[in-house]
Amino acid sequence: MSEQKEKWHGWLALSTAIMAVLAALTTLYMGKFSSRAIMTQGQESDQWAYYQAKSIKQHTFELSKNALDLQYRSQKALSPEVVADYQSTLSKYGEDIKRYEGEKKEIKDKAEGLAKVKLKAQEMGGNFAYGLIFLQIALMLASISSLTKRKYLWYIALLCNMGWIFFFLDAWMLFY
Repeated sequence: MSEQKEKWHGWLALSTAIMAVLAALTTLYMGKFSSRAIMTQGQESDQWAYYQAKSIKQHTFELSKNALDLQYRSQKALSPEVVADYQSTLSKYGEDIKRYEGEKKEIKDKAEGLAKVKLKAQEMGGNFAYGLIFLQIALMLASISSLTKRKYLWYIALLCNMGWIFFFLDAWMLFY
């Protein structure tokens, strides 16, 4: 009978050690994806700030173009050189406005791409965190099982690992 108890304790110790290694691995991934989400949030914020700067510059050109156009149309009897200067400047402002519109689209696309990366990293990090909770519960139950010599607690600890498996796999595959 004591040999069976020793054998059971050996399996308990081995499973507890495996759970501890899995908890360390899960913590590593949880930290990795949480950090990735934070870093990507900073990059996304930078892109939106850049987008705003481009919008302000575009708006400034639009205002300048409109003011210059009004001034040009209110003038009487302008020389051909002045007319050419007005038209050249108005044309340049129009090109700048179009350029800023294109740049804003690129920046917006990049920011939205970063937002998707951030959301995926947040989801993955969260799932790793949930998985870690199941491993921590399993480790606690295994420890109590060892101290109290109650085998059923070890079985419950082993069942808790199913929660870890689900969330660990879900973090990688995002089932839902």
